[in-house]
Amino acid sequence: MKDIFLPLKVSATGLEAQKIRLNLIASNLANINSTRSPEGGPYRRKDVIFTTYMYDQISQGVDVAKIVEDQRPLRVVYDPSHPDADKDGYVRYPNVNPMEEMINLISASRAYEANLTMINSYKDMFMKTIDILRI
Repeated sequence: MKDIFLPLKVSATGLEAQKIRLNLIASNLANINSTRSPEGGPYRRKDVIFTTYMYDQISQGVDVAKIVEDQRPLRVVYDPSHPDADKDGYVRYPNVNPMEEMINLISASRAYEANLTMINSYKDMFMKTIDILRI
């Protein structure tokens, strides 16, 4: 017998993956002006890489394969009064683009909502099936 909760499990993997993506986007936005990080140097934008895995022959879940740092160049601003300015007066800021992060935030929110809608629809169908079986 097939697992009747498999659709819920598949959608739950999507919820978890998008939650991690949303947290990373929030971290990127929170550190948009952080010129110092625990690793040394300015904060670098982070992103997730998703991977799929099979539950059975037709159902796939999603998982976060890894979190990567964006290797695009840092933003350089001339500000000799900044405490992290180099000897020429330039400060290196994180490579976070707020517009890009907002677009990613909307995309992740929509994906999260889609998974949540699927869970609620499946729950409603399941409850109606139980009601029919009671009669």
